[in-house]
Amino acid sequence: MCGIVGLFLKDPKLEPQLGAMLTEMLITMTDRGPDSAGIAIYSRGHNGHAKLTVQSANPDRDFADLADTLGKAIGAKIKLAVKDTHAVIDLPADRLDAARHAMREVAPTVKVMSAGEGIEIYKEVGLPKDVAARFDVAHMQGTHGIGHTRMATESAVTTMGAHPFSTGSDQCLVHNGSLSNHNSVRRVLKQAGMTFETENDTEVAAAFISHKLHEGAKLGEAMEATLTDLDGFFTFVVGTKNGFGVVRDPIACKPAVMAETDQYVAFGSEYRAMVNLPGIETARVWEPEPATVYFWER
Repeated sequence: MCGIVGLFLKDPKLEPQLGAMLTEMLITMTDRGPDSAGIAIYSRGHNGHAKLTVQSANPDRDFADLADTLGKAIGAKIKLAVKDTHAVIDLPADRLDAARHAMREVAPTVKVMSAGEGIEIYKEVGLPKDVAARFDVAHMQGTHGIGHTRMATESAVTTMGAHPFSTGSDQCLVHNGSLSNHNSVRRVLKQAGMTFETENDTEVAAAFISHKLHEGAKLGEAMEATLTDLDGFFTFVVGTKNGFGVVRDPIACKPAVMAETDQYVAFGSEYRAMVNLPGIETARVWEPEPATVYFWER
């Protein structure tokens, strides 16, 4: 079933409240998927710096010397901030790709959740309220974000199987629905050089869009390609460095509601996820059309 929430802020004055608003929206969607949850938070880039967000089942062991070993491996000074089972690694932007590749050697048991100038992804098994509390999401600031609460139907309940999935720099994707041709698409993408951490069909959708972008497609074109190349029922919400987009399959049997004001654009699997947003009583509220791409960016 699953529940999705998203919030794109037009008004910078709301940026200190992004985490708090997203957390409340996500907790409201708990009964749509109580087995795991995750949130992607986007903040403004910082002058030549980038971030790797990583996760470990044994953070005390794996994060103890990670800053030193990774810094030596890529020849750069890095900073590491531990947040429960996750850590955010701050490093020079021009060493981001090198750091991501080096992680496989220096810390093979640590999983990369996201990489980019603005994105941080936090996800774990558990109820949304518990996952959000572990990472203190309510106090995070940012420009936009996406959250997902999962009810697993096609793969195991694990941290890596939770959403969002990130397969490209400053990109993420969450999904409500089920793809029927994800195994065949995965095989094609592997031949094209994409790698996968899970058997989750949503990771295939994320990699599909990343691959299209790598080939030169614009985001709108990549999202439109999901309508012809991916089979099944789906609502995708995609995050990028500068915005977020929504697309539903041509049948659109999965619920979705959007709201827009002068201050924000919001997405929810149900309207009740948005009822406490400021100014929602005067917002333009609508159901996204089937087979139609919506995208907002700054």
